[in-house]
Amino acid sequence: MHLIDGPTVHELLDYRGLVDALRLAHQAPMPEVQEVVLSEPGGDNARNLIVLPAWQRDRLLGAKLVTVFPENPSRIEPLPANQGIYAAFDAQTGTPVMVADGTALTLRKTAADSALGADLLARADARNLLMIGAGALAPHVISAMLAVRPSISIVRIWNRTPARAIEIADAMAREGLPVEVAERLDDALCEADIVSSATMAQSPLIHGHLLRPGCHVSLIGGWNPQMREADDRTIERARLFTDSRSQCSSCGDFLQPVESGVMLWDDIEADLFELCGGSDPRRILPEDITLYKNCGGGHLDLFVAQELMRKIQQRTSQSNR
Repeated sequence: MHLIDGPTVHELLDYRGLVDALRLAHQAPMPEVQEVVLSEPGGDNARNLIVLPAWQRDRLLGAKLVTVFPENPSRIEPLPANQGIYAAFDAQTGTPVMVADGTALTLRKTAADSALGADLLARADARNLLMIGAGALAPHVISAMLAVRPSISIVRIWNRTPARAIEIADAMAREGLPVEVAERLDDALCEADIVSSATMAQSPLIHGHLLRPGCHVSLIGGWNPQMREADDRTIERARLFTDSRSQCSSCGDFLQPVESGVMLWDDIEADLFELCGGSDPRRILPEDITLYKNCGGGHLDLFVAQELMRKIQQRTSQSNR
């Protein structure tokens, strides 16, 4: 059995290759997925163990196990609020074949998910990327977007507290990447060809009247009914897409507009299974604004684990020659 730490996950799963693997995986039917949430006995439901199993017939099967301990970052010796592992099993025998760092796998999965959406929907000549939010995901999303749109020549990052945005921009600039801090969000929105948002916002940060024609909006936050990253005008102006229709029903960026009558669920034109499987929507024009809601799900963790296992086997084979 392979034990794969975080740095190795990042090393093996380059974004261009992972995006291509996700595109291929979405040409097959949706795996069987479930979600189990177990709260701390006698607690206030703040601490949780989440299990996300997924099974694709005749392929690798597995489950992500994630703990949520919200107080961890405030400890004397800080720890991540979310920590986990991914356990994978052979589909023919049920034999355990891999345990991988769940945090690294999730970062790669989430960034590659949004990058695949951009690769399918964003303009091929996109030059200006705006990253909203400066959490752990931000540098991964930026790197993934650059992998699918090498035409990007400027990256701006905005955060409510500028210090973290400055830290990320400086670190990526030292690597030779064209990253700078956006001082005013509205000004940056007006200039962006791709807007990617990964925040905990509960009121919209993206205002649709500011978006330029042809802009692609990628929403990563807003995963529960109370959260929201884009306003109603964004929903009204954009053509709507998601990674999975079955996963987006509780996401605030769609649920709230549906409940207020701004959109219908049928306004979502396609998900990744449809886009990658050949059931394309009507042609996307250069002036169309497109919005892609990244909802995640255990099936995506499984797809990434399958690609990781393929890379491990490939490396093992090469080292044995």
